[in-house]
Amino acid sequence: MGFICLIIFWVGWYIGIYSMLKKAGVENVKAIIPIYNTWEVVRLCNIPKIWFWIQLIPILGQFVSLWISIIFVMHFKKVNLIQHALTVFFPFIYLPYLGFSANEKWYGAEALVHYHKPASREWIDAAVFAVVAATLIRTFFFEAYVIPTESMEKTLLVNDFLFVDKITYGARIPQTPISFPFVHNTLPGAPTTPSYVKWVQLDYSRLPKIRNINRNDVVVFNFPAGDTIINDPEYGSKIPYYDVLRSPEFNGDREKLKAQFPILVHPIDKTDNYIKRCVGIPGDIIQVKESQLWVNHQLAYVASSAQTEYIVVTDGKPIPEDFIEDSIGISTTEATTDFKVFEGKPNTYLINMTAGAAASLRKLPQVKEVIFYVDNMVGTTFPNEVQHFPFTVDNFGPIRIPKKGDIVELNDSTIELYRRLITNYEHNTLEKANGQYILNGSVATSYTVKQDYYWMMGDNRHRSQDSRYWGYVPETHIVGRAALIWFSYNKSIRWNRLFNRIK
Repeated sequence: MGFICLIIFWVGWYIGIYSMLKKAGVENVKAIIPIYNTWEVVRLCNIPKIWFWIQLIPILGQFVSLWISIIFVMHFKKVNLIQHALTVFFPFIYLPYLGFSANEKWYGAEALVHYHKPASREWIDAAVFAVVAATLIRTFFFEAYVIPTESMEKTLLVNDFLFVDKITYGARIPQTPISFPFVHNTLPGAPTTPSYVKWVQLDYSRLPKIRNINRNDVVVFNFPAGDTIINDPEYGSKIPYYDVLRSPEFNGDREKLKAQFPILVHPIDKTDNYIKRCVGIPGDIIQVKESQLWVNHQLAYVASSAQTEYIVVTDGKPIPEDFIEDSIGISTTEATTDFKVFEGKPNTYLINMTAGAAASLRKLPQVKEVIFYVDNMVGTTFPNEVQHFPFTVDNFGPIRIPKKGDIVELNDSTIELYRRLITNYEHNTLEKANGQYILNGSVATSYTVKQDYYWMMGDNRHRSQDSRYWGYVPETHIVGRAALIWFSYNKSIRWNRLFNRIK
């Protein structure tokens, strides 16, 4: 539907430009040739020739073409704001009208002899230019992003402000192009009101990339399980729709859930943004054993600032407060869950800290043991099917990350690994009938994967909702690479974090 709307928009624009050029006395052959006909517009309107060449730049050029169109209609004595708004938003109607209507006339330079742009219009034009320029930069080059949760601590801290590089992986063409500027998916001050409309939806595409996602890049992406949300600030992506749907209260009953809560379905590019470390790329084998990550049967890279929980046993003597604050990095004056008594056991603590802090802690004479805490709760992790996949967050896998071109088997022991991939991410129909899987209306025993997938995990391993809970991240959901911290604050500015590269 979105592609059809785009065709109507630009074909109508082309017909309008052709008819207006004919009315201006341009030869038929020059008026009808695509792209060249805008050279004739530039010539007729005495626009600097450089703008003709700028309009050939992808994406940016389309905005320049609309600006050239505005200059053109001004030479038909159409100079007010409403007429120019019609040129921008409805050129497929307004330009053909100017070209074919017997009531409209080409005046040329004479149209602007006595025209003086009012001050109010100068301000409006400047504001429109600023919004367009900023939107183009935000969409195709880099975007500011703020860390809202502790899932990447201590690599990234809450209230770190980042620049997200969209060039490296190839900027994604907006699939939902009509939206309120400078916000993501909700209107300012209205957390349950979408900032976009779905009238125009474009197919997924992106500009050429500089390189692929590397293993261990820090990546911003659209939350895959956030395509459908409970549209309430207390739920949203914090308590995902699919988790609630699987709960004993609803047991997969979508209609019951819909009757109790407001439900909102986001387009791909308007699901909430998440930031995690890409620990697995297409084709990798991922496994977590006793809280340690393995990739392709080797211990994985762990960032020096990554955190996880440790069980610490002491001889009864307290750990000095200055050590807790300075070496572990946990405040002793504020309430925290990062340092607490473990299950009521005497002299035993559960501490969330970096590997370096754990190594320092082991050197204290009162510390008898420091070991990884292992969460063995079954049933909360991807693919949410305990019979064949009794995984936990700390004993997970092994599973292979799907790669474009992979042929995966469809049977009762594998289907939950790929069901969402096949239906939600690659838009096929899949059902089971008479013991067989029906793919797009035909019996199938295998499926060929159409795009690459990635595995994302937070550096704060026991404080992160990541791929262990909801699975693969499709290529279509990749936003960009987290590149630089440009500002950071807690109670005051964290000067030591400003302009740090993200590793």
